[in-house]
Amino acid sequence: MPGSELAVIDRVFRDEAGKAIATLIRLFGDIDVAEEAVQDAFMVATEKWPEIGLPPNPGGWIVTTARNRAIDRLRRESTREDRHAQAVALHIGAEPVPVEEPVSDDRLRLIFTCCHPALEPAAQVALTLRLLGGLQTPEIARAFLVPEPTMAQRLVRAKRKIKAANISYRVPRDADLPTRLGSVLTVVYLIYNEGYAASSGVELVRSDLCAEAIRLARLLRDLMPDEPEAIGLLALLLLTESRRAARTTNEGALVLLGDQDRTLWDRDLIEEGQALVRACLRRNRPGTFQIQAAIAAVHGDARRSEDTDWGQILQLYDQLMARAPSPVVALNRAVAVAEVDGAARALDLLADLDLPRYHLFHATRAELLRRMGRVEAADAAYGDAIALVTNPAERRLLEERRDANRS
Repeated sequence: MPGSELAVIDRVFRDEAGKAIATLIRLFGDIDVAEEAVQDAFMVATEKWPEIGLPPNPGGWIVTTARNRAIDRLRRESTREDRHAQAVALHIGAEPVPVEEPVSDDRLRLIFTCCHPALEPAAQVALTLRLLGGLQTPEIARAFLVPEPTMAQRLVRAKRKIKAANISYRVPRDADLPTRLGSVLTVVYLIYNEGYAASSGVELVRSDLCAEAIRLARLLRDLMPDEPEAIGLLALLLLTESRRAARTTNEGALVLLGDQDRTLWDRDLIEEGQALVRACLRRNRPGTFQIQAAIAAVHGDARRSEDTDWGQILQLYDQLMARAPSPVVALNRAVAVAEVDGAARALDLLADLDLPRYHLFHATRAELLRRMGRVEAADAAYGDAIALVTNPAERRLLEERRDANRS
């Protein structure tokens, strides 16, 4: 198959696989059946589409083909009359009577299924990224900064737990929603992060994942309008998305925040995001996503990089560290410290962090060392970052920064 046709199928897979899997899980109630059926459908697509051309509705074609494949599998493997009857009913177009739920979106149902409290929090997020975000196990492992075999085991255990515990595929009752909210918001946030800085592929940004995460965040805000963290997440995603047009050159090269042309920032998204941040402040129930959104709002206030209120940003990072301390938050706080108190003070803070597998830790350290004129140490740190980064656009930027440090 020509490379261009493979590229089209790969794009359709990235855009449609999560939706198709969510739909198939609703129909069949089985994650493994849904995953395998969708994979089979895309294998059929690689054979059929070069002959028949791209269908008018590729996503619908995938769902229909996957549904038929799943029915065939159920019939082959069925040993009980009820399982066989289910397959026959699906084949002739009958579907179960829908259960009345707070929201009917298949993908949001899938997130709430994966974020059941019976599963470990890390497994909840990882499984949803695998099923809905279309991320492969190595990508998810990098997002969690754990070895790939560790993540593979988590995913297998999570799927087994859902089946063994007979966890239902539905949005829980209103009274049960808050217990799953934290994991659900984290999932949507990480889906956006993977879209904003893709861990694999030739492009820096996966716009399909960014758009899907924002869509889900809006649904969550509408589903839980009294939850300020749901509002905070939506604000954070909108404010981050507002900068996307300025984040790369026409050639696809990455542009750092301080070097971006801020006239390219989407002021409508900034205004919407900042209005949501103000709404959160009025509620006075701060949370981690609200604080991150407030940080993004401060950046959005600055029409020029040199106008950024780094003192306010540092205060917000202090609040974030007090509420949800982590090495990654500490790393981001050190960046603000560098702007307020200088590179030497920030470098001292990095010495206390244990992030050997995180390329941004080494990249940040390299930048601080470069500012201090420590050329050889900066060169080594750039090398560590380059060895770990997986996105070509980020790698090219790091190589350019290393070369500039040497000259």
